[in-house]
Amino acid sequence: MKELKPLDYRILSELMKNAKSSDRQLAKKLGVSQPTITRRRTRLEKEIALSYTTIPDWSKLGFQIVAITFGQWKHKIFSDEMMSEAMEFLSRHPNIVFMSSGRGVGSDRVGISLHKDYRDYQRFMQDVRQTWGTYVDSLASFIISIGGDTILRPITLKYLADYIGEEGKKKS
Repeated sequence: MKELKPLDYRILSELMKNAKSSDRQLAKKLGVSQPTITRRRTRLEKEIALSYTTIPDWSKLGFQIVAITFGQWKHKIFSDEMMSEAMEFLSRHPNIVFMSSGRGVGSDRVGISLHKDYRDYQRFMQDVRQTWGTYVDSLASFIISIGGDTILRPITLKYLADYIGEEGKKKS
């Protein structure tokens, strides 16, 4: 992967704000030619962008809870068998939006999941314990209500767009 140029950061920033922007719109906004945008965007899509997606208002789709679940594993090495089991578990739970290893708050695994209600969350955690109980020393969740009126910033990454754009300015 080649090093990103300042224009690449600016393109990414604009796409994070509005992934539906056409190359012509981006070119006009960024003050470069449309073929330059098309060439750079194609490269970015191949090497940087994971995907384009719509991020809905989850509460309007019936989800009431986001759970951030932390776990401490007994085994530090993730075997091929465990990886296979993890992939099967993820296929059963499309509501898991992120899962990874990490470090902090006494944990080395973290997952983020969406749930229709608390009962749905409880069933999910029961499956987590049944599937992973022999591998896990501890599990704890931070549960967030997403249907309330005290949300200061909804779940989206568009707020990072300005930060990404600023990174591009620093490199120019």
